[in-house]
Amino acid sequence: MADALASIEAGADALGFIFAASSRQVTPEKAQEIIRELPSEVEKIGVFLDAGPHQIRRVVDQVDLTGIQMHGQSDFPPEVYSYLPPERRDGLRKIKTLIMLDGFQTDMRNLMMVPGVIDAFLLDSGTGSGRRFDWQAARAHIVDQPGKLIIAGGLTPDNVGEAMRIFRPWGVDVVSGVEDGPGRKGPDKLNAFVAAVRNAEKEPWAAQH
Repeated sequence: MADALASIEAGADALGFIFAASSRQVTPEKAQEIIRELPSEVEKIGVFLDAGPHQIRRVVDQVDLTGIQMHGQSDFPPEVYSYLPPERRDGLRKIKTLIMLDGFQTDMRNLMMVPGVIDAFLLDSGTGSGRRFDWQAARAHIVDQPGKLIIAGGLTPDNVGEAMRIFRPWGVDVVSGVEDGPGRKGPDKLNAFVAAVRNAEKEPWAAQH
């Protein structure tokens, strides 16, 4: 709860709740307890790794998430969408992670936005790696691809502005770059990260984005 409130106080627009095996893993019960205390306008994103549609459905049934983020599967399985509760299916943001491998074998033409199924792609260097991928090479690879992008992997207060200038993304996602230790957020790092994002948003490109 302390980390969630510190993130909100720093000015974060969204929080991620990790339901995969990790030092940062949270139970659905604990996630819901935290979410009850959060402002309604903050996005609450459930993060899953190689999770089947039944598992995602169980969590969505228990937790008031506003979106789901899926790691570890090469394609978005259509059954995930069909298994979501009908009354929440269209309201949940659906984010698919793309791992930026050496040589960029990922072909985004095969993962184009499908209205109501995938709302955004998150570009990462690997689940929990804390490493940045080659931003310039990735930008050249995806420059003409449609859809909303979220950038993750190795972001810090010192480099997030550069990432935003290169990609002009819809959002940025940070974990280890604002931690004082595994699963423990550092308030100073959080404040510095959000301040760097807000400063980047004031640049001329942001007004045209």
